[in-house]
Amino acid sequence: MQNYYQSNIECMPHDEIIELQNKRLAAQVRHVWDNVPYYKQKMEEKGVTPDDIKSIGDLHKLPFITKDDLREAYPYGLLGVPLKDAIRIQSTTGTTGKRVIAFYTKEDIEIWEDCCARAIAAAGGTNEDVVQVAYGYGLFTGGPGMNGGSQKLGCLTLPMSSGFTDRQLEFMCDLEATILCCTPSYAEYIAESLEESGLGGKIKLKAGIFGAEAWSNEMRVRLEEKLGIKAYNIYGTAELIGPGVSFECCEQTGMHINEDHFIAEIIDPETCEVLPPGSKGEIVFTCITKKAFPLLRFRTRDISLLSREGCSCGRTLMKMSRLMGRSDDMLIIRGVNVFPSQIETVLIEYGLSANYQLVVDRVNHADTLEVRVELTPEMFSDTVRGVEGREKELSEKIKNVLGVSAKIKLVAPKSITRSEGKAIRVIDNRKI
Repeated sequence: MQNYYQSNIECMPHDEIIELQNKRLAAQVRHVWDNVPYYKQKMEEKGVTPDDIKSIGDLHKLPFITKDDLREAYPYGLLGVPLKDAIRIQSTTGTTGKRVIAFYTKEDIEIWEDCCARAIAAAGGTNEDVVQVAYGYGLFTGGPGMNGGSQKLGCLTLPMSSGFTDRQLEFMCDLEATILCCTPSYAEYIAESLEESGLGGKIKLKAGIFGAEAWSNEMRVRLEEKLGIKAYNIYGTAELIGPGVSFECCEQTGMHINEDHFIAEIIDPETCEVLPPGSKGEIVFTCITKKAFPLLRFRTRDISLLSREGCSCGRTLMKMSRLMGRSDDMLIIRGVNVFPSQIETVLIEYGLSANYQLVVDRVNHADTLEVRVELTPEMFSDTVRGVEGREKELSEKIKNVLGVSAKIKLVAPKSITRSEGKAIRVIDNRKI
């Protein structure tokens, strides 16, 4: 039986969803015009006023917001309410520049927690479940969002944060956690630790809700086998609200977008042209209910596609595919576009670990790509010649997929640093 948290919204007829979006979009544009001078100026530069936005069909008239805008407006330039009405901030990691601060009103947090509660319910969660939240807390949105959603659903919530893996395993076994929420790379680490400790047979997990990183379907299968669970994808960004912008259901064929709060578009990342449903491109989101940090047409840089096909779970919410990479994190190597997820798929299909690193450099004015990946314990017992043969074979497989050659370096098990938060997959040493 499929679980819902707010079935009246999650299963709302399509025409009613569109009517709701039209109404909320028009109100949100007026709110931004009246309260966010930075964005009002961008609209004026494009010759657009709130009177021009009456429905989602007018969305293309609005200017985009990018991370550069968010950094330029730091800290208060995009705040949409009086400071006295904002009760919390969350923040991005700041790994690509100055941190971005997102503000929340009390109502914004209620919305966020509702979105996360929907995701947990879609993964089979009820008030009888024990949810272990191993995303980071503090400024990172993963922990607070899933914590709030779990409590909204009435689950016993274990606010573990990331790291301290021995303690994670102790609580997971002793309190019989049934749902694990964390990054997929940390779930892999937990699975390895359970196996090493001999505790794998003592856990009661039935589901995992994994996000904050792009991960392949092959990695999903691997996690499901190792942890004995059904692994669900969840999506969100700190700029928009946090996890819960979209979530996967039992069908596992894409993530349902919470369309009562977010409008999604797919654009060509080069031309910014809006593409039709089913097209692969950069996903753009407009927040239509969040008031403290109300982003319109925010360019996520995440690559995905949208679908309106019916779903056996009964939800009518549009789906977005799992992330296929990022337009800004995409590697361009000797003129070829390369996404880490492509390489991950090849490695897992070959039977290797999902713990890997890509090292990109420039030697004599030419790009080089090295793929460092751990051998399994069984493979590690191979002779030197056997390892060299595997490296050559894997190099050929990757070249067939990517269209560029890569040096393969197979290393000892557990020699690549484990991640307890977001995995560091790419080391780009080029000076470009």
